[in-house]
Amino acid sequence: MDAVRVSALRERLTGTGWLEAVGGFAGSLRRSVERRGAGELLLVGTEAYEPWHLAAHLEDEAAWSAVPRLTPTLLRHRPPAAAPAHLTHGLRRLAEAGRGATVLVVAPGAAGTPLLERVQDARRQGATVLALEGAGPAIPGDLAGLAHERLAVGTAAEEPFDLAQHLVSAAAGQPVGRRSALGRLAELAGRLTSTPPLSRW
Repeated sequence: MDAVRVSALRERLTGTGWLEAVGGFAGSLRRSVERRGAGELLLVGTEAYEPWHLAAHLEDEAAWSAVPRLTPTLLRHRPPAAAPAHLTHGLRRLAEAGRGATVLVVAPGAAGTPLLERVQDARRQGATVLALEGAGPAIPGDLAGLAHERLAVGTAAEEPFDLAQHLVSAAAGQPVGRRSALGRLAELAGRLTSTPPLSRW
């Protein structure tokens, strides 16, 4: 994504409340991983969607912002045994997610019952659950109902799902309460046009 596209997006989103919503959600993510007693950040998608790009962006932000707990552990529905060690974590890790852990669920579509059950188990054990998902009403028992905080992403051109992940990760790298959403987006434009650190993703 280039700086021109980011600048145009910033202009379109100014005054919509979307940047503020992203900033609030990202702030919750950062507070969760920085709080006293915080454990690991577990990132999981749906069976049909693995959030590879968000994993890479969060790892970059962890390095840029010196907040190592923003580096996620990517959980996969069917991790191949021959994959590199950091790509072999399955949903079973959610059963081990107790108090202090943060579970970030990325679901552009339906989460599916098996994932919802695992997320519910993690929440019962004290994990903080955040959901980045496709827009729709919150229904008790679905992902929106399980999450402590939810960011619903519409399908309009102003809110494409991949871009929302860029914005959330960039905003999570900023100290909470120090910069405006527009300031974070301006910095994102600079980062997207600079050379990123090496990534294992």
